[in-house]
Amino acid sequence: MTALAATPGIDVMKQVNRQFVTGVTVVTAMDGETPRGLAVNAFSSISLDPATVMVCVQRTSSTHDCLFRAGHLAINILSTGQLDVVGVFAGKSADKFRQVDWESGPFGSPLLTGSSARVEAEIRERLQASTHTIFICRVVHADVAEWPPMVYGAGKFFDGGALAPLG
Repeated sequence: MTALAATPGIDVMKQVNRQFVTGVTVVTAMDGETPRGLAVNAFSSISLDPATVMVCVQRTSSTHDCLFRAGHLAINILSTGQLDVVGVFAGKSADKFRQVDWESGPFGSPLLTGSSARVEAEIRERLQASTHTIFICRVVHADVAEWPPMVYGAGKFFDGGALAPLG
């Protein structure tokens, strides 16, 4: 029997993750009468029928407990025109929503104006995975705009509409 190699360190894993190109989202929910949100790149579709998505949120995030208590959340897929919005929701400001335009979705979740796409979803499961909670959600509302999405890779933001096809 061979011994297992040491697990990679956090710096190596950060480098690995930077090689994966991902969309840029802001996950939002209402905390009573107060909107809350944070930038999240761990978002994925699980199923189209029924429409089911997931997001992963670090448990130490100031928005985590609000999301954990919420019945619904919104996933705002940011457009190329929302680079300033990324900075707002990646930061620690107490009132992030004073700096952006938003509206309430049909189920009360904050939807950011100018996003490429917006999904409002009912939280169905909350799974604990190490330092994060995985929120499994059933989509109850969605809309799509004409603006190209922002993408993130190698530590930089890019225009998702300017990608060139291979082959």
